[in-house]
This record gives sequence, C-alpha cells and structure tokens, in this order.
Amino acid sequence: MRLRFKRLQWRIAVWFALILLTVQLGGLFLFAEIGRSSALEEVDARLETGDRVFSRLLDQRNAQLAQAARVLTADYGFREALLSRDAATIESALENHGSRIDASLMLLLDLDETVIGAYPDPTRIASPRLTQLVDEARRDGQATGFTLAQGRLYQLVVVPMLAPVPVAWVVIGFVVDEPFVRDLKHLTGLEVSFLVQSPSSPRQIAASTLDAAGQGALLNVAEARSLEIDNEEYRGHTHTIEALEQTEIFAVLQLSLKGALAPWERLYREWSGLSLAAMLVMVLASLILGRTIASPVSRLAGFAREVGSGRYAEPPAVERGDEIGQLADAFSLMTEAIASREARISELAYRDALTGLPNRVHFMEQLHAAVELAALRAQQIAVLTLDIDRFKLINDALGHGFGDLVLCEVGRRLRVAGVRQRDLSADMRLDGNAAARLGGDEFGLLIPDADDTVARIVAGRIATALEHPMSIQGQLVDVRASIGIALFPQHCTDAGDLIRCADVAMYKAKRHNATVEVYDPTHHQRNAARLSLLTELRQAVERDELVLYYQPKYAFKPDKALHLEALVRWVHPQRGFVPPMEFIPFAEQTGYIKAITQWVMNRAIQQCAEWQRAGREIHVGLNISARDLLQPDLPETFVRMLEAHACEARLITLEITESAVVDDPRNALANLERLRATGCSLSIDDYGTGYSSLSYVRQMPVHELKIDRSFVMNLTTHPGDEIIVRSTIELAHDMGLTVTAEGVETEDILLRLGELGCDLAQGYLVSRPLAVADLDVWMANSPWARSGSISSSA
Repeated sequence: MRLRFKRLQWRIAVWFALILLTVQLGGLFLFAEIGRSSALEEVDARLETGDRVFSRLLDQRNAQLAQAARVLTADYGFREALLSRDAATIESALENHGSRIDASLMLLLDLDETVIGAYPDPTRIASPRLTQLVDEARRDGQATGFTLAQGRLYQLVVVPMLAPVPVAWVVIGFVVDEPFVRDLKHLTGLEVSFLVQSPSSPRQIAASTLDAAGQGALLNVAEARSLEIDNEEYRGHTHTIEALEQTEIFAVLQLSLKGALAPWERLYREWSGLSLAAMLVMVLASLILGRTIASPVSRLAGFAREVGSGRYAEPPAVERGDEIGQLADAFSLMTEAIASREARISELAYRDALTGLPNRVHFMEQLHAAVELAALRAQQIAVLTLDIDRFKLINDALGHGFGDLVLCEVGRRLRVAGVRQRDLSADMRLDGNAAARLGGDEFGLLIPDADDTVARIVAGRIATALEHPMSIQGQLVDVRASIGIALFPQHCTDAGDLIRCADVAMYKAKRHNATVEVYDPTHHQRNAARLSLLTELRQAVERDELVLYYQPKYAFKPDKALHLEALVRWVHPQRGFVPPMEFIPFAEQTGYIKAITQWVMNRAIQQCAEWQRAGREIHVGLNISARDLLQPDLPETFVRMLEAHACEARLITLEITESAVVDDPRNALANLERLRATGCSLSIDDYGTGYSSLSYVRQMPVHELKIDRSFVMNLTTHPGDEIIVRSTIELAHDMGLTVTAEGVETEDILLRLGELGCDLAQGYLVSRPLAVADLDVWMANSPWARSGSISSSA
C-alpha cells in the first residue's frame, strides 16, 4: 500500500480526494458567489446595452419629432394662415397635424412667446422650461427637451417658422405616459421609469412599467443600482435626460436578476449531487472532469472574449445536456440577443431609413477603407456625387411625401445602374452597389479601381437611368441629375477631400447645365482667389479704399435740379481698379453687401449734404440690394445718416430692383413704406429684367421707374424694343411716376426718348461716371448739365 502511494496517480487520487472533499464543501459556497457575480455581470452588460439603445431611441424620437414639426412649418396653407393671423385656420391646422402625429399638445407662439394658436389647451404647458427651449431654438435652429406640467411629463420640440427669418415658434408636446414606456420596454428589454426631482418637491414618477409596489420601492431608495421588489432583486441604471438648474429629469432602467440567476441556481443544485458522486469515483472523475469540463469551459471562455471584442461568431459546439451544455446554450442565446441589438443600432447609425442605402457615415467609412486599399495596391478610385436638379420644385409642387418617393426611386435606380459588383474582385465589393444617400437629394457613388474613362461610363449609365420618366402614384416625373467626379490619387489623397472635390465638380455641372463634370484643380485656385477677394474687400471698407463716382442724368424738361446716380468703385492698392461686376455680386453672395451698402449710403448722403450747404440742388440716387431691402433696421439706419449729415431726405433716391420685392413681398413692401415715410424718393431699377408682375409695381410706393439699358440701346433699330419703351413710359406716367432711361449712348436714341416723353436719360452720351472733382468741371462746362437743351446739343 505504501508503494502504491508512491505512484503519482495514486497520490494524485488520494490528494485529489482530500482536496476534492474540501473544495466541494467550500466550492459550493464559492460557486454560488461566482454564479451571482456572473449573473450580475450579464445583467449589467444588458443594462449597458439597453442604456445605449434607450439613448439612441430618444435621439431618434427627437429627430422624428423635430421633422414632424418642420413638416408643419413648411405647410404652405399654415404659413399663409400665420401671415394673415387666421386663428380658426391656425387652430384647425394644429389640430389636424397634432392628430396625425398623435401629439398631446400643439402650440404656435409669437416671437414674444405669446400664444397665437393652441391645441387642445394653451394653458397645459406654462413652464419656464418652454422659454428656455425657445431660446435654444432661436440660437440653434431647433430645440427638444422635457418639462413637468400639471403633474405630467412632456417631451417638447420647438422649431422656428421661417419666412425666411423666424416669424413664429411651433411647439409640439408629447406626454410621457405608460404606452410610451411600454414601447421602450419592448425595444430595450428593460423596465423603464421616468422620474422628476427638484429641490422644492419630492421625487415623483412620471411614467413607469413597474407595478405600484415597484414604483413605491423605487421612490424610497436614493440609489437605484440595487433594489428589491416583492422579494425579487433588480439591478438598475440611471440615465440622466436633462439636468437643469431647478429640476432633474432622469430615467431608471432596471432588470431582474431572476432570469440571469436561474441557470446558475440550477447548476448549483446539480453540482451538489455531482459532488457526492465525484467522491466515489475520484480518480476517474479527475480524468473526466479534465476532459469534459476544463476543455469546453476554456472554449466558452475564449468565445466570451471574442464576444467582448465585438466578434459574434458561432459558439463552440458543446453536445451535452448538463450544466456545461446549458452554459453554452446561455452563451448562444446571449450572443444572439447582443448581436441582434448591435445590428439594429448599426442599422440606425449606418443606413438611410428612407432609401435603404448606406448613409454618409457608412459611405465615408467605405471610402476611407477603399482609399487605404487603393494606396497599398497603387490603384485608382473614382468618387461620384450627384444632386437631383429641380428637386425643390418637385417638393413644392407635389409635396414632400411625393419627393420622398422620388428619392426612393432614385435610390433603386442607383442600385441597378451603379457599380456592377460582378466587375469587382471579392475583396472590393461594397454595400449598396457602392451607392449612398449623403443627405437631402444628394447621393454618392464609390467606384474602386476606376479611372476617368470608367467613371464617365458609370456616370453616363446613371444619368441615362435617371432620365427615364418615373411613374409615381400615377404621376409621370422627369428627373435629371448633375454629377461630379473626383479621382484618387490624381485629385486628392484623402477621403474627405475626394468628397469635397466631387462636390465642387457637381456644382460646376449644375451651374453650366451639364450632366457630368470632372473635377478641375483650378477650381480650388479660383475659390482661393474668391476667398482672398472677400478678405481684401473687408479691408477695403475698413481702410477706405472704396470711392464713389457719380453719373449725371439729362432732364428733357427744364429743371433747376441736377440728378446723379452714385456708383461705388474699388481702387485696390495692388490690383488697381476692380470693376464692380467682380466684387458686387460676390459681396451679395457672401452677405457682405450690407457693409458696402451702408458705406455707400453714408458717403453719398455726406456728399449730398455738402452740395446742399453750397447752394446746389443735386439729387443723388443710391442702389439698394435685395438683401439690404429685407433688413428690418434699414429705415432707421437711413434716418440716422440723414440726421448725422444734416441732409434733406427729398434729395436722396433709393433704387431697388423688382426681384428684391418678389423674394419676400410682405417684408419688402413694409420696409418701402417706412422708407417713403422718411421723405426720400424710391425708384424701380432695371425695370423689365425681373420676374415681378404689374401687381407688385402697383403696390410699390415708388416715384420713379428706370428702364433697363437692354431695351434702350437698340431703341431706334428694333421696333419691338421701341414698343416696350413707349408702353413703359405711358404706363409709368399714367401711374404718376417719373421715367429714367438707362444706357443712352447715341443722340438718335436721346432724341427718340424725348419724342416718347421720357423724363430723364442716363448713359455715356450724357457722361461717364465721374469723381467729385471731375463732376464739378462737367457741371460748369458740359451742355448736358443744362436741362431741356436737347435741341441745341443735337
């Protein structure tokens, strides 16, 4: 027997028996703790996953609510009702839209936050939080948040109604109630409770999936991390929704440990029985346990690490019906559940919900990967961006719902006509046939291993596919796209730069009414020059590099006053004279025209005041851009300048174009009335080249009408132009307006204008634009300075 104990296997058997006995006694206790710890980890992992899903669902809901509010603000009838302050129509629109989206509250607030219309009860929400949300929307363009009112928690969304500046606020409220939290429970798999806490009142539950006992227990604990309800233990996670100065709104996500502990409790009981049997077959058990427990547990542990790193492969096959098999099944179920939730989250993050195509985020990830692979293989990549032409017209004419259907059809045709996967190697095949919706009506396409020729072929195939009429809801729609192409590495070596270059080419195609344009590096040079021009233009105003020239007008009838038009000129220190057509349109596009207009107004009024003090009766005309006319402070600024220089308003004529009124008739006409009240004269400049109707001209409180040079220059050679000019003069005189003809360059035209009854003539025949010093010489010596001298000068 002694010799037998010298053998390793027997010593192992004896020691194993002793150790096993001790381990089994203490192991049962440890096993229970391990099982509980694993269950807690599993529940905590599910709580963390549920918290991410809960956060994404709230973000998605916020986006959906904001979109629903913007649909209402874009409704033409609703905008018209707001402008006319038709209370009945406003309330009806609020009620209809609220019913469609199942809103609990619909409010339309004036800019001072007074209620214009409400459904169903304007007093239901009376909270300082609403004022905060309006301030956030004023700053950020929209705002969403939660507030407690009348004992109920509301989710609010505030968006401005633009025309084009904010004219009102649309507020939509959704009560956080039991159906809402039940939906969240269904999506997250967790118990969900919304709580509100403030220093002035006890914590209260706004909505919860827990029963009354569970809600009472939740209110009585300071920390919801661990909670016992009806002898059942719950783990909890607190998700802060809003932490305001006086109120904190948060959600408590909970999950019972019962389901997670069940496999471990069963395993614990069975392990006890197994321990007794193991004592009888100790040596054999050591071999069996080594072969049947350690190996599969090790494989399951390795699989758990794979899951932890985000790789959801098939779990290792464990063909057993005992605890190890149950553990493997639990791993399998857990993996499937986590993978399913991760897939849903990924779909929300990387897939466009409308067209089913990858979104911009997914497309950029594909593009980054493709660029890295192409750089390693020394291959080319083509990126296409396309924008649907006249898509805004489709939305405006047929509605945004119809426009969404058009985008879906465009996405379908892109999948068919885009990159053909059979032409690519297996490691280059991309999701969605390499097509993605980048936003709005803009789509992108990635073509691996493609040069300029291949890119043009694919672009042509897409253009042809889109040009076929679309039959949507019985309506035939013709769609055309502008496509831009950028190539790697010829144009850019960075994914973000490729998209930007393709956009530059696409917008060039749109401007030139072309279907396909390939990026030209000189575009960047021109853009850099334009950016430099903007910087220098700002400096020109600050350094007083701009100058005013004045172009005289000839009066056909005797008039003691002289009429001039002030024209801005730029004398650049390095570039020299910069023509107005090179910087005025650019200033209008960038919004800097306001600073230039104020500079011109101030200098012209100052000069007019100096002439007035010198005893000269000189009337000065100033050009006001469309952007300037819509500035609400323009009349006050104009009056301040007149007062600062002691200039009479009657000596100033403000010239505006027809399009300035067409863009925003309501605000433009209101500003014109306020300007007229100052005592100045108003003139319609470039008449005949805009898009307005005579009804706008009739409504405009103007004194003068200027016929555009395009109708005057061929007056004596084109009978059609003469008919237009004669009719315009007669119409203007019938309306009590003075008529000025621009572009007079020959005496024949001047004589004919006099015969047609024109009042004033302006052009190079009379004089070119002159500096102030040259203008003094012209007034002293030129026969054109004396009104009514047409016969003698001719």
